[in-house]
Amino acid sequence: MHVFVTGACGYKGTVLVPKLLERGHKVRAFDIQWFGNFLRPHPNLEVVRGDIRNIDEVNLDGIDAIIHLSSVANDPCSDLNPQLTWEISCLATMQLADRAKRRGIDRFIYASSGSVYGVSDAPQVTEDLELFPLSEYNKTKMCGERILLSYDRDMVVQVVRPATVCGFSPRMRLDVAVNLLTMQALKNGRITVLGGDQTRPNIHIDDITDLYIFLLDNPQHTGVYNAGFENISIIDIAKLVAEHVKAEIEIKPSNDPRSYRVNSDRLLATGFRPKKSVEDAIKEMVGLYRQGALKDEEHFHNLRWMMKTVIPAAAAPAA
Repeated sequence: MHVFVTGACGYKGTVLVPKLLERGHKVRAFDIQWFGNFLRPHPNLEVVRGDIRNIDEVNLDGIDAIIHLSSVANDPCSDLNPQLTWEISCLATMQLADRAKRRGIDRFIYASSGSVYGVSDAPQVTEDLELFPLSEYNKTKMCGERILLSYDRDMVVQVVRPATVCGFSPRMRLDVAVNLLTMQALKNGRITVLGGDQTRPNIHIDDITDLYIFLLDNPQHTGVYNAGFENISIIDIAKLVAEHVKAEIEIKPSNDPRSYRVNSDRLLATGFRPKKSVEDAIKEMVGLYRQGALKDEEHFHNLRWMMKTVIPAAAAPAA
C-alpha cells in the first residue's frame, strides 16, 4: 500500500513511518519540518517538505491511504497564533479530505486528541459523551473530526482520540507529562509538579503508532476510537519516575484544570491490545539518557522552539 503521512517528521510520525516501511508499505512523508527531519533514508520512502495549508503542494498521485497527523500540537503552541492553528489543523484538514475524495482515495485515518473532552467528571469518558473543547487546539481537533466524519460515505474514516503520548522518538518531545517529568528528574534531580491531582490518560508511543497500522490493516473498524490505557494523576506519574531516578518532588499551583479518565473499551473490542506502559516509557528514557542517546535539546520543546523560530517567521512581512 502507498501511504501518505502528514506530520511525518513529528514525534509520532518519526516512529510510525519506519514501522510502515518495515511492513512493506511505500510512504510519502509530508511535513513542514519546523523541528527538523529525523527520518532515515529508505528505498520506499519519499520525504516531501511542504506546507499542508498549500493544497497545491500536496501530491496524492498513486496514494492508497492517508494518515493525517499534522497539526499545531498542544494548547500553549496553538494559542501562540490562533489563526495559524485554525489554518493548519482545521482548514487544511478540510482541503485534504476534499482532495482525497476527488482522487478516489478511500482510506483516511485522522489523529484527533483525547483533549477534545475538556474537563469531565464522568467516571469513564467514552466516545459518546458530548465534547467541551477548551483551547484552540481542542476546538480545531473537534472541527477536524466533524469534517472527516462528513466524508464517511465516500471513504473509510477512522478517527483516533489519543491520550497523552509518552516514550522515546528520534524527534523527541520533552513537553508532554511523562517525558517532561522524567527529563527533569534525570537532569536536575528534582521534579516540579503543577497541581498534581489532575488525572490524565496516557499511551506509549509504540502503542499509538501500532494502532494506526492496525486500523490501516482493518478497514472494517470505522468511526471514533479513544486510545488511552493508563489513567494516572500527575503526582502519581512523578512518583513513578522517582522510583527509577533519584529525585525530589516539588508541588506548585497549576492553572490547567483538565482532568478526565478515558475509556477505551470500544477500541479493545476491535481486538487491538497495548503492549507497553508508562513505566516502560520511563525506563526506556532513563536507559537512553544514561547511554548518551537522549539529550535535552531545545527543539524537543515545541513551545520554546516555535516562539524562537516559527512564530517570528509567520509574523514577518513577505519579501
